[in-house]
Amino acid sequence: MIGEDKLKALVERFEALEAALAETTEAGEIVRLSRERAQLEPVVVAVRELAAAREERDGLQSILDDAETDPEIAELAAGEAGELDERLVEIEARLKVLLLPRDSADDKSAIVEIRAGTGGDEAALFAGDLARMYQRFAESRGWTVSILSASETGLGGYRELILDVSGDAVYARLKFESGVHRVQRVPETETSGRIHTSAATVAVLPQAQDVEIEIKPEDIRIDTMRASGAGGQHVNTTDSAVRLTHLPTGIVVTSSEKSQHQNRAQAMKVLRARLFDMERERQASERSQARRSQVGSGDRSERIRTYNFPQGRVTDHRINLTLYKLDQVLSGEALDEVIEALAAEDQAQRLAAAEMPGGGEEAHAGA
Repeated sequence: MIGEDKLKALVERFEALEAALAETTEAGEIVRLSRERAQLEPVVVAVRELAAAREERDGLQSILDDAETDPEIAELAAGEAGELDERLVEIEARLKVLLLPRDSADDKSAIVEIRAGTGGDEAALFAGDLARMYQRFAESRGWTVSILSASETGLGGYRELILDVSGDAVYARLKFESGVHRVQRVPETETSGRIHTSAATVAVLPQAQDVEIEIKPEDIRIDTMRASGAGGQHVNTTDSAVRLTHLPTGIVVTSSEKSQHQNRAQAMKVLRARLFDMERERQASERSQARRSQVGSGDRSERIRTYNFPQGRVTDHRINLTLYKLDQVLSGEALDEVIEALAAEDQAQRLAAAEMPGGGEEAHAGA
């Protein structure tokens, strides 16, 4: 049973936000209040829908309980009551999902780090395939993507590529992509037609704001160096590349675009995201094993997905989902089908955890 006091408090908070928005003219406050209002609105809509359905059901019950009700009318009321009972169950189930604790980082933009794993040049080419998949997926959702750092190989692949993906709720959609992605195909350089297995790792980090992660100037060592690349005109001849070392943690971030000022800003953005993610992982380690075992745990050492070219299939091993849509997934077109299935499974697990004895508090802590 959903707590009525909690529902009432949420509606009151929503109404208070609307009143505050009508009165304030300060831009930053409008953004903050609007964001909270947008998060609460689906819940409040469902609460009001539930209240209206319950009121209607009570009215039908009054008709059924009245001994003087015409039999035909009673029959019609009984049919409507049965349909309404089903609708009440659906609304309450939807409301339970809406009331699940949200990951506080879900609304954030993300840093996506892609690195070639085992497989040499083929792994680097596959890292490039994954990068293009995420770029196309982002474009289809109206997000913006920029390259923060790239370490290319001579064959057009990437040893490492770091993307800045900005937009609404980017992290909520991409967080399930963290892990080891495996590819099975015949490399272009393979003359015997033998299938090779290679891998690339993906790390999705929520972007952190300055107020969330404080980085002291004395904790950073900044080194400048000459940018490296595949050769030719793309290699800088000045010391514009920047390497940041965070002394307390040993985290090293490099950026090697043309502008040294831009490189510093980009490297700081990546460093801030990594430190924010490190703190989130530290907090997660203090929570229950049930939370860490969920779909969205983000364990980057876990093999999460296989892209099999000979069979034209993509298999996500966490939920045993197989789609024979390899080309559409790699083009970003069908990636949402995989992400939706992962989000649904994560939601189901969190619902089950919340409904366990004493699970409500644990589920809230895992947000």
